[in-house]
Amino acid sequence: MLVAVTGATGFVGGHVARTLLRRGHRVRGLAHDPARAHLLADQGVELITGSLSDSSALHALARGADAIVHLVGIIVERGPATFTAVHVEGTRNVLAAAVAAGVRRFLHMSAVGARDEPGATAYHHTKGQAEQLVRTAALSHVIFRPSIISGPESVPIRTIAQLHRRSPVIPVFGDGRFPTQPVWVEDVALAFALAAERSDVTGVLELGGPQVLTYEEFLLAIGRAAGHPRPLIHLPLQLVRAVARAFDLLGPAAPITSDQLQMLVEGSATPENAAEPVFAIRPVPFEEGLRRFL
Repeated sequence: MLVAVTGATGFVGGHVARTLLRRGHRVRGLAHDPARAHLLADQGVELITGSLSDSSALHALARGADAIVHLVGIIVERGPATFTAVHVEGTRNVLAAAVAAGVRRFLHMSAVGARDEPGATAYHHTKGQAEQLVRTAALSHVIFRPSIISGPESVPIRTIAQLHRRSPVIPVFGDGRFPTQPVWVEDVALAFALAAERSDVTGVLELGGPQVLTYEEFLLAIGRAAGHPRPLIHLPLQLVRAVARAFDLLGPAAPITSDQLQMLVEGSATPENAAEPVFAIRPVPFEEGLRRFL
């Protein structure tokens, strides 16, 4: 099977590409930055240079492919790379190329909390719009909604680990009880590969780890795995919201934005976790995964 992957040089994309190769598939990846693509090329991934707005690159990516894995997403807007441009228009462009090329399967990366509803953050709003585009396309599809993804390339987790090593205390927003269900990146990659292979699996599927953790437990687990657990200090949520609104003025340089805080407080548990019942994947516990790279 030939599987095309957008975001092949990103955090999840590299793991998906390598998992597909190990399972005997051919992989073609879309690379926005060729300088980051040489490792995948050395491992046997065919690379197409281009972006989600480059129709010729997308048609080259989709040509002859049996399935497309669409992973490209952003958590911070930078210049023309807005949530609408990347999540909505980018997905629309990839779908158009897939339909034109006769691709049979479309596997889409969304997020827990994605919804096109009032009150949703711009991130969740555009993720919800992208989901609707996938649902209405003439393609067999799976939409994955993973919780927080843990792995060696996770910048937020490595940042928290550095805080445990360098700071005397770790700040917790509010009571820290909002739920998370972090999932190991290799488990996510395997789910995508299996979904590409199994035409009987369709629809919207959540992916999470084996445990629901409060945000406080999430922070403590990272400290233990980093070998320098620090005490936690709770900050009033109203104060953090005010600080986040001020940080919004910094744009991409903001350490946390109002939207990111809202998504954190909303939580990312996956009560309908499909990892084991649908794919027979026994998810790696969060702290076990952390010890592998911290």
